[in-house]
Amino acid sequence: MMNRETRLSRRQLMTGAAAAAFGLTVAPRLSFAQTAEEARAGFAGADVDWMAFKGESLTIEAMTHPWSAAIEPLLPLFTELTGISVKLNTQSETEYTSQMPIKLGAKSAEPDVMMIHALGQFVSAGWAEPLDAYYADKALFDAAWYDQDDIFAMARDFPAQTDGQNYSMSITAEAQTLFANKAMLGEAGLAVPATMDDLLATALKLKTDTVAGIAMRAKSDSSAGPWTCGGFVFSYGGEIIDGEGRCVLDSDAAIAGVEMYGRLLREAGPIGVGNYHWYEALNDFSSGAAALGCGSSNFATDISNPEKSLVAGDAVYAALPRAGEHPIKPNIWAWQAGINAYSKKKKAAFLLLSFLNSKPGCLISAAGGLATVRNSAWKSEAFQKRFGAEASAAALLNLNSGDAKIFKAAWFHKKSSEILDPFAVAINQVVTGQADARAALTAATTKINAALKG
Repeated sequence: MMNRETRLSRRQLMTGAAAAAFGLTVAPRLSFAQTAEEARAGFAGADVDWMAFKGESLTIEAMTHPWSAAIEPLLPLFTELTGISVKLNTQSETEYTSQMPIKLGAKSAEPDVMMIHALGQFVSAGWAEPLDAYYADKALFDAAWYDQDDIFAMARDFPAQTDGQNYSMSITAEAQTLFANKAMLGEAGLAVPATMDDLLATALKLKTDTVAGIAMRAKSDSSAGPWTCGGFVFSYGGEIIDGEGRCVLDSDAAIAGVEMYGRLLREAGPIGVGNYHWYEALNDFSSGAAALGCGSSNFATDISNPEKSLVAGDAVYAALPRAGEHPIKPNIWAWQAGINAYSKKKKAAFLLLSFLNSKPGCLISAAGGLATVRNSAWKSEAFQKRFGAEASAAALLNLNSGDAKIFKAAWFHKKSSEILDPFAVAINQVVTGQADARAALTAATTKINAALKG
């Protein structure tokens, strides 16, 4: 077993992530060259006047992200098909999230299409154009050809808001997935855990002086512990925000989920796990410093790549373990893209979005390894080769088990930071042994409900 000194540095991980994004810009070009005629035939099958806006020009603004890298090779095909030129601008996530609200707040007509990082904010501020009227426009959208049922249910549910309108399209999909080192399991005579109790027992047996039994995020940051721990809460039958808009983290079900999460990391986790975000957890598993991990399904791309991972040949992927008789409800995420409400070219912008998110569009981007929102793309041979058949099977199971409604109640709430920040602190307290789950979650619930009433 590998010593902790062999773990990959954060710089190596980030360099690997950048290389993965670059790979997406190259690989789809190869796939595009090989399948261009098939793609053209696929788009030609739509009962849509692709040339309705010939001569227009559109601007997309996005983060430097696998999605923006993956769609770039499709844009010349869109121009060929529609006569619409497209300019893609990208920025770092930090730059994008700080500058887009300023631009949209000033009612800029550009960009026409944009990644949406905070859907609740974009909708409440009036920056995101409602899309339902465009879906209903038969001259613009062929529903039978587009086949919404091919899109994951969670990805269809994400854009819907409380007013019943859709203000965005889901453009990527990921779900909480269990990772295991089969070599370490084999040496100990253990199987991949299928229940939460098995997960704890396995993690404890695999923990040594040099290898953690399991690594997951626990930093007291709203973008860290709440996402993975949220899947535990949901899978134990709990919720964060209930149907009446109240925080219910003090319920027995939520407490049980957080207690299990805390025990796993407190008793079988790595040293310093209270400071772990996703990159530390991924780093530990990829370097062989942790026997088990639980995080985004998209981590499989790095874990299975021998240029980025020391355990590429030993990693196996599975569903989130079950808690008693409760159905598994792994946490989920889908990045969003939408139309600027101040754009002067909204119909052309919708045509571009539906082109990119269509079956042939997703098939091409998935061939480069992008985790799109379509079952057909995930099941394609090209994606299976890039992502890995076992990893994609596990991710599909978890994606189709996620519950968008209970996720959105917390993460898409207009006061999401006032919900997730105290939850993150409570998780950290339980993991580090500063408080038991009941005390930490009771205090967090009181604080959150006070904020929600304010």
